Amino acid sequence: MYPQPWLAQAGQRLCVLMPKITAIDVQKKNPNRVSIYLDEQFAFGLSRLVAVWLKVGQELGEEKIAALQQEDAREVAIQKALRFLGYRARSVREVRENLQKHEIPEAVIELTLNRLQETGLLNDQEFAQAWVENRNTFRPRSRRALALELRRKGLDDNIIQQTLEQNVDETSLAREAARKHLRKVQELDWPDFRNKLGGFLGRRGFAYAVVAPVLRELWEELHPGGETILFENEE
Repeated sequence: MYPQPWLAQAGQRLCVLMPKITAIDVQKKNPNRVSIYLDEQFAFGLSRLVAVWLKVGQELGEEKIAALQQEDAREVAIQKALRFLGYRARSVREVRENLQKHEIPEAVIELTLNRLQETGLLNDQEFAQAWVENRNTFRPRSRRALALELRRKGLDDNIIQQTLEQNVDETSLAREAARKHLRKVQELDWPDFRNKLGGFLGRRGFAYAVVAPVLRELWEELHPGGETILFENEE
């Protein structure tokens, strides 16, 4: 506990003596924070950004100390959120859960999320767009699978629907996913080709109505001409 103000008699009046900063030391384990000493005793730690205007000899009352600590809590939260966002785009829910994991107070979390959204650093619509574009490029999957992923990220159904309507052509994505997997099955005969590649696309969430034409198209590319009779007779 930091030192408390105390009363001193000066003539016939009582004066409140505030704790005085006697040292501001950079913390060894975290150079972005400093330790504040009041009247030669450790009182509390602060972010260097919050403590930038403090100086040795300055007096601090209870209200000023409380304000500094509140500002420090907000700074800690925003820095944790920014580090979390530095790895990849995140949804609002992901950032909220990350801050909760670090035991940030709920009121501070709400302030942090609002600040990030106001500055454009946190936007569920943009996150959904980036997520779908990344999936389409590197791991194509169905509209249903994408919707499930986005829902798990905490996105609103309206955002999910709008994003998928604008960015998802299931036939094109199934074809792209199949082409990425094609080298593993191209030497197989039709039944194995159909089962293995069809199963792969099914695990990506594509429905049979989407998968079947893609399988036929790729098989024809690999075996032009009379080979098509193999699957036409199986319908």
